[in-house]
Amino acid sequence: EKADLGEVNFSLCYLPTAGRLTVTVIRASNLRAMDLTGYSDPYVKASLMAEGRRLKKRKTSIKKNTLNPNYNEALVFDVPHESVHHVSLTIAVVDYD
Repeated sequence: EKADLGEVNFSLCYLPTAGRLTVTVIRASNLRAMDLTGYSDPYVKASLMAEGRRLKKRKTSIKKNTLNPNYNEALVFDVPHESVHHVSLTIAVVDYD
């Protein structure tokens, strides 16, 4: 049975002329409480993957004591146009502590 861990809202934009992939993390909602206080200190980690290996990673700021953080942060990856079909993106919400 799959546990409900919450949701992450984000957008992707690829600009082929600049070879730039922008991941805009908007918000997360209904996250699971991980601290004794009943809240979490979440941040979002995005990893650019190719052939099972992590090429690059970026992360947002940490939002303290919340289960519904708002980020509105852009994470930018340089991805050449000829490589864009060979990479994937992994997005995870992590509790800071």
